[in-house]
This record gives sequence, C-alpha cells and structure tokens, in this order.
Amino acid sequence: MKTVLNPQDYYRLPWTLNDNVLSWLEPTKRCNLYCEGCYSRNDKNSDKSLEQIRSDLDVFTSQRRVDSISVAGGDPLVHPDIVEIVRIIRHEYNLKPVLNTNGLALTPELLKDLKRAGVYGFTFHIDSSQSRPNWKGKNELELNDLRLHYAEMLAEVGGISANFNSTVFPHTLKYAPELLNWAREHIDIVHNMVFILFRTTIDSEFNYYAAGKKIDPGELVYYGEEKNPVRLTARDIVGTIRESDPDFEPCAYLGGTKDPQSFKWLLTGRVGDKDQIYGYVGKRFMELMQTGHHLLAGRYLAYSNTDALKHGRSLLLAMSPFDQGIRKAAKRYASTLLRSPGQLKSRLHFQSVVIIQPIDMMSDGQTNMCDGCPDITVHKGRLVWSCRLEEQLRYGCFLTAAPVRAHAEKEKQPAEKAPREIQPPITA
Repeated sequence: MKTVLNPQDYYRLPWTLNDNVLSWLEPTKRCNLYCEGCYSRNDKNSDKSLEQIRSDLDVFTSQRRVDSISVAGGDPLVHPDIVEIVRIIRHEYNLKPVLNTNGLALTPELLKDLKRAGVYGFTFHIDSSQSRPNWKGKNELELNDLRLHYAEMLAEVGGISANFNSTVFPHTLKYAPELLNWAREHIDIVHNMVFILFRTTIDSEFNYYAAGKKIDPGELVYYGEEKNPVRLTARDIVGTIRESDPDFEPCAYLGGTKDPQSFKWLLTGRVGDKDQIYGYVGKRFMELMQTGHHLLAGRYLAYSNTDALKHGRSLLLAMSPFDQGIRKAAKRYASTLLRSPGQLKSRLHFQSVVIIQPIDMMSDGQTNMCDGCPDITVHKGRLVWSCRLEEQLRYGCFLTAAPVRAHAEKEKQPAEKAPREIQPPITA
C-alpha cells in the first residue's frame, strides 16, 4: 500500500531562488571515483582558477541570499587549491563552506588544514553503487564501518558538521531503516542522513530535444529505465522506514514546480540518544527555526553549529509549548526518566534526515523540478540547476521532452515542426 503524505500536514519551506539556504559551487568536474547514477561527467581539465571561483561566488552573493555553500563537483578534494577555496568562502564571503565528497582524498593532515581554513561541514557520499577501492561488493550496512571512520575523523578534530548521503536504488531501499538505526547509534557525531533517489531518464515514453533537434539522452550521463525500472518516490522511503519505526514523521518539505503533491525535499528532525529516538519535531519547530533565523540573521538556516545539536533536553523544554511533535517527544522522555532515572546521564541530541527526490517527468513532457531548489549553481554567469548542468555544458541549453505518442502523431503532419527549445525558468 502506498504511503499517504499530505503536504498540508507539513511546513512548506520558504526557500526561493534568490533567498535560500545554500548554493552549489563546483570548483572542478574531476573525480577520483565512479558512482553509478552520477549525473556529472568526469572532466580531467576542469579545475577552476581562484579568480573563477570568486566570480561564481560574486554571482551567488549578488543574486542569491544564502547561509552556506555546498562545495561539490566532481570531488572538490582533488582540487589543488581546495584549502584556499574554503578560506575564501568562509573569510572573504562570510558563508559556511560544506564539502560534498566521497572522502577518498581526505587525510588527517588535509582535514586539519581545512579546519584552520574555516570548513563548516562535510557531506560524505558513501553507498554500494561506488567503485570504491577495497569496498567493492559491500552492501549498505557493511559500509557503515567506513561511514563511522569519517564521522570519527571529524569528531576528533571537533566542531565540524558530519553528514552522509546515499543514493537509493530499488534494491537498496530495504536498508534505509537500518541506516537510520546506525545514525541513531552515533547520534553524537553523525548530524544528518540524506537519502537521494536514483535518477532515471524515461526514454521509453519521451523523445528529447535540444534547441528543437532530437537527441539521444544516452549521450548524457543520465541513466535509462533498464538501470532503474522502478521509479522511487519520497513516499516509498518514508513507507519503508515506517515498517520499522511507525512514529517516523517528517516536518517540512519543498514541493515541485509542476506537481503540488510531490515532495522534492522532505525534512525530518528527531531527538534522542544512542539508545532510542524519543520523538520527531513538528512543522511549527521548523517554521520557528527558519523564520526566526531569517529575522535575526537575514538568511535561512542550512547547517546548525554542532554544539547546538547537543542540547536536546533544552530543545524539549523550550519548544514544547509551541510544537506538538516536541511535546510528544518530551512526554516520552519524561516517562523514560521515571522508569530509568539513570537516563539523565545520557545527553540528548538533535539529528536530521533528508529525502531528496530527483526530476519527475509529467505526462506532457514538462519537468517537475524542486520548487525553491537549494542546489543552484553558476554557468556562464547565470544561475542554473546543478542537476541539469550537463545539459548546458553539452548542448548550451536545457533539454525539452515530448511524449512518444504525441511525437508520432505529429510526424504524420509534415507541416508541423519538432518542439522548439524554450529554456524553463528556475521558479521558486
């Protein structure tokens, strides 16, 4: 049975194109690891100069109010000037640099240099689809040892946000509950878990065009349906998690630009210790955090200070009057303390879970993008979706699609031409 999630039950995140939580900076397209389903082409001659980096940051800061910069690629750690790039973001632009990396190039020495330069956090991409040396053939649970290795590296240095993302395939969906159990067991040093659904090019139902010319989507690095015949949604992940944890409850979301019922970014916040999760924050908590931070700091909040995440008890006490989810968590925690007063010795932590659903194709060929997408990058001085940057790099435009049946009918009418390219706006 399909999991029912109603957008009206959750807080619609207020992020927009020019007022958001983060932006996506790509210093390089080079990468030292192959990941199945990656939508970025490995380019050995793509390192940007520091001048180009500053130019991209100037575009972000002139057109987009943000809290953090996701430094991605490629893998940013292979860029020879990555430490200086981090310093520029933190100290010249007063933004939080968060490195999106597979971690292969991270050493204790480099980590210390990045800490001194002002790195705010890491998001480690680790999953079984990668051709990772010495870890091939491992399933998602067996890779937890590697995840813990990086979490402990960051914890030893201290003060750095530790986040993990995993691409979810139909055959790895079953591991989502156990990955969250692992995250709970290390809630003191793991701050965020991200599940990103595998992206599929639906070439059996649509024809694709670049500036009116039909193209083969296989020319891009996107994957066809033979690699992913079951198209997963955020609801599928929530349903799978609830089989083990019926109380699992998101609190906020970003919808789609075309489908108001879609959950493109689905956020969950939970409070607990290493032994158990006491509850999930509600939509009022997230609303207060986002609007309050914007009121005080002039920008929406992307990543919290790691010290703040350690004060789960204070969160329960301060926010219970305002948020139903937190009140429920506080009651459960109080009940636990009555039975086991020794639990007072365990510190409570806040941990977040994010589910990201990629591009959806509507029946008429329109693309259902993230409405208020944070992962916007720069291409030739313009803001574009990072997940569709390859289209710009290869064709100089975004692709359009037409249903195969509609195209076949049009071919019977020679006077009509193929659809002209109209670059879709980045709506927010």
